[in-house]
Amino acid sequence: MKNLIIVESPAKARTISAFLGKNYKVVASKGHIRDLPKSSFGITVDENGTFIPKYSIPRDVNPVVKELKKLAKDAETIYIATDEDREGEAIGYHIAMAIKKEPESLPRIVFHEITKTAIQHALDNPRKLDMDSINAQQARRLLDRIVGYKLSPLLASKIQKGLSAGRVQSSTLKIVIDREREIKAFKPEEFWTIDGLFEKNIDSSIYSFNGNKVDKMSIKNEAMATEIVQSAVKENFIVESLEKKERKSKTPSPFMTSTLQQSASTQLGFSPKKTMMVAQKLYEGVKTDKGNMGVITYMRTDSLNLAKEAVENARDYIQSNFGDDYLPSKAKNYNTKSKGAQEAHEAIRPTMVDFTPLIAKDYLGADEFKLYRLIYNRFLACQMTEARLESQTLLFKGEKSTFKASGRKLLFDGFYKVTGYNEKDKLLPELKKGQKVILDDIKPEQHFTEPPARYNEASLIKKLESLGIGRPSTYAPTITILQTRKYIEIQKKRIHPTEVAFTVIEMLEEYFSEIVDSAFTSNMEAKLDEVDEGKLDWQKVLSDFYDPFMKKIVDGKEKIKSKKMAIPTGEMCPKCGHELLRRKGRFGEFIACGNFPKCKYTTDLEGNAPPEPEKTDRPCEKCGEMMVIKDSRRGKFYACSAYPKCKNAQPLVPPRELSVPCPKCGSKLHEKEGKRGKFYGCSNYPKCRFISNGEPQERKCPECESMIVHKVLKTGEVYECIEKKCKFKEPVPEDKLKGLPESKEEQKEKNEKES
Repeated sequence: MKNLIIVESPAKARTISAFLGKNYKVVASKGHIRDLPKSSFGITVDENGTFIPKYSIPRDVNPVVKELKKLAKDAETIYIATDEDREGEAIGYHIAMAIKKEPESLPRIVFHEITKTAIQHALDNPRKLDMDSINAQQARRLLDRIVGYKLSPLLASKIQKGLSAGRVQSSTLKIVIDREREIKAFKPEEFWTIDGLFEKNIDSSIYSFNGNKVDKMSIKNEAMATEIVQSAVKENFIVESLEKKERKSKTPSPFMTSTLQQSASTQLGFSPKKTMMVAQKLYEGVKTDKGNMGVITYMRTDSLNLAKEAVENARDYIQSNFGDDYLPSKAKNYNTKSKGAQEAHEAIRPTMVDFTPLIAKDYLGADEFKLYRLIYNRFLACQMTEARLESQTLLFKGEKSTFKASGRKLLFDGFYKVTGYNEKDKLLPELKKGQKVILDDIKPEQHFTEPPARYNEASLIKKLESLGIGRPSTYAPTITILQTRKYIEIQKKRIHPTEVAFTVIEMLEEYFSEIVDSAFTSNMEAKLDEVDEGKLDWQKVLSDFYDPFMKKIVDGKEKIKSKKMAIPTGEMCPKCGHELLRRKGRFGEFIACGNFPKCKYTTDLEGNAPPEPEKTDRPCEKCGEMMVIKDSRRGKFYACSAYPKCKNAQPLVPPRELSVPCPKCGSKLHEKEGKRGKFYGCSNYPKCRFISNGEPQERKCPECESMIVHKVLKTGEVYECIEKKCKFKEPVPEDKLKGLPESKEEQKEKNEKES
């Protein structure tokens, strides 16, 4: 009887299986097993004010649960081996509940890296599922459901359909909007710079004038600049001082999730989403010179801790490959400044110091290699000595003006040995104090202050981290959801909020200020941390938020005025005299009467009214009114003229009828066109719901006697059995081939030619 280990991903399961013998069976839950239902609120508040989540198993997960139950029934010991964070703990809890086991009765094993040593150590030291962490995650999930499920419909009803709100999502959007407001309110200020070129091509800039130090904003206009220039060209300059100072460049800390995403964005051009996808592969297992294994530690972390053994290995490698000069006398420790960091975790580091980037290049894909090299070099660098640089300063003094020249020199590269040093030395000539120098050229230049820069993905994540909004696992999904909801657009790597984002935030600021308040969101994260630590009851956290929030939702339905996205045009409706509005619809912008729905006058932006439907002498089969011909994206069709009272619609060309009867009810089968292309359905719909994306054939399956269908795939055309359990498949003979389906570009070109 085998021991069962349940992990989250198939890739992780394959890697761990390779380390263990025949006594272990490693299977994947493929993520979340149970969750709140998609189609309903899923939370009940009983008479005592207790929040009871109604978890359900999604239909597509049922086969996985069935398999887990079967394996668990025969297993000697069942180990929960999900990721070591709150979400992983909660997934482990739901796995236990789904397979009908007491959560606290199952041994829980944790590891920060997927290597043979780490897995064996975890099996030797199991613990129980942490109910405090599980409750903290439950509280987070329920809070997000309450905000999303109750506030999103209100936004949709007051502004426009398809909008959503979220506890972290909305406060993040507020940060983006606030920056855009700063940019719009910004008023540029004039300032001037004055650069001087002294003999021996020494570049300098004005440092002081008339005994007053000149900073960036001191020279405010052309008159001031002209006064300095006219004075300087007449002055005699000498070397007042030559200063040399040595300074150290500190070693960088190892990566945690936020800093990895920021560095991957600036150095590799990876989006946070792509960074996490590639990192996930490196963590779960890739090919190496020692077999398949994880080559980095867990990538969702806000800790800077490093395992003692890993640090010792790094120090040995540094000493043997770079020498004693690059090895500090003591190992370096780093403390995170992130609010609420889970210090029990580890920073992101390579699992094997001897799996160098030089070796890794032969085993990893291009993106995997780039990210691995970044992580590897950062880890080595954090345990190396500081770099030493010399800064040089020359002051040239005249009667009224003083100019300053700066230089630098790298004395010792230190950690730059692995991270690289891109700046060139800029050396100043050896001049003596009091030596006369000639000002060869002087250049005044006008400037204007720039508005604050829009966030890019990296700088936004840095801002979220500094404010304590969200957690390592939420940074990338938060930005993705803002894009999906069309609240932001990323142009030239900069985040631009859309028009609807302003309307949403304005409404939330007025009526739900706490949802967009970064301090409130950060404070909520701190409360969840207290739940995780066993200091606070998760039900109290929910109760304190729920009651006042729901009161605002009820009041908002009555008090909040509609903010539908409509812009007055200043023109009047030719039908009823009301003002025309510029609106946004599913198919773009258009002009509509403000008296809708009483008046349904519309035009496009050029003032062209939609064409009148073509009349016919065909009566409607449902109500007897005459049918008309209308146009749509998919072409022309018959529609009842009594719409919307009667919604009967029929295709202009009758659907092709197949000679093969419906296998379910025996009725006729028709060829139809849908959103995803051609399909075949029963004429007895909706009583019979048989459909097929392949054309049914008269011949029967030789293996199970079921229907055979003809499918046109990108890889070729095949005859296939309609029954999923039956795996019969054979290529279509040449005389029966239909040809591959048209690409989107071909379809678009074809439609343009037809129109």
